[in-house]
Amino acid sequence: MTANQNDFTGNIGEREQKKRRIMGYVALAVAASLAFVLIVTDAPRSLRLIIFFPVWLANLGFLQAREKT
Repeated sequence: MTANQNDFTGNIGEREQKKRRIMGYVALAVAASLAFVLIVTDAPRSLRLIIFFPVWLANLGFLQAREKT
């Protein structure tokens, strides 16, 4: 018996998918707000790298919700 990728139904339900999607939207909003503040205050470019973490978290939430993992 071989496992087909089409047979995978995921290991989270609709409720958990919604939670992860919301987490993605919140993290994306935090990233946008943080980017705005850092750019307006003319923060050094090296400090602007901190935006990576909320963007990464948003992406993680959206991907997990989409892939149901």
